[in-house]
Amino acid sequence: MRPENFIRSYFEAWNRCDAKAVADHLTPNGTYSDMPRNQQLDRKALITSDLADLFTHERVRYELVGEVLYSEGTIAYQYRATPLDSAGDDVEGSSWFGAEFMMINGEAAVRIADYYELSSEVGRAADVIPGEPTATKYARSGLNDAQMERYKKRLLTFMGVEKIYLNSEMTLPALAGLMECSVNHVSQVINAGFGVSFYDYLNSYRIEEAKRILSGADSASQAILDIPFEVGFNTNSAFYAAFKKSTGQTPAQYRRAQLKLAAGD
Repeated sequence: MRPENFIRSYFEAWNRCDAKAVADHLTPNGTYSDMPRNQQLDRKALITSDLADLFTHERVRYELVGEVLYSEGTIAYQYRATPLDSAGDDVEGSSWFGAEFMMINGEAAVRIADYYELSSEVGRAADVIPGEPTATKYARSGLNDAQMERYKKRLLTFMGVEKIYLNSEMTLPALAGLMECSVNHVSQVINAGFGVSFYDYLNSYRIEEAKRILSGADSASQAILDIPFEVGFNTNSAFYAAFKKSTGQTPAQYRRAQLKLAAGD
């Protein structure tokens, strides 16, 4: 496979707004990682959730900037993205830049990692640090401040009142459906509005629920192994890791400390 031809085909798929053709550049088990949004998508999700929404609401022209770098199964390059108006003309002054890194296996990519942000300087996106807060990393979103606040309030209602985090099958697309907005916008509300990833946001509520249970008067009689599934986790290991990350203690240590406080020790 010639890397230049692979990237040319990939860009053509994006510019045709052909979600399936974009996803076909991945291996059957390949993933596309949108690094600024901390989101990883398989082929199906890339087509049905991410690109279906993007191509419905926006039209953008993507073009290569500089050379395609290839070494030991890895392709790297920078690109320019220029939004187009309804007539197909460039929207002046709105271009943004990004960089993608691909791990190649045979004729397709095992993983595509996309880094992007608004910038007036070509190559700036190559210096983006994954997870670094930035006001410009949602280059592909049309969400304004008023919409952001409205969605944040709606999200807080779903979490605080309806407690949707207790559903272990809750996903970003499912949450977007409940909120009646796009996956991109829900992701932006959580990432930019609350400063965390989707799963970290869900897990913060789950951990608080677990802490409430562990602090209860009848906590000593409840098996800790039952709590993860009660508060929305799928596995004990994920629960223990998230709990330790949040509190600095294991669930058992936290419960013992709470029981001592309740006893006045």
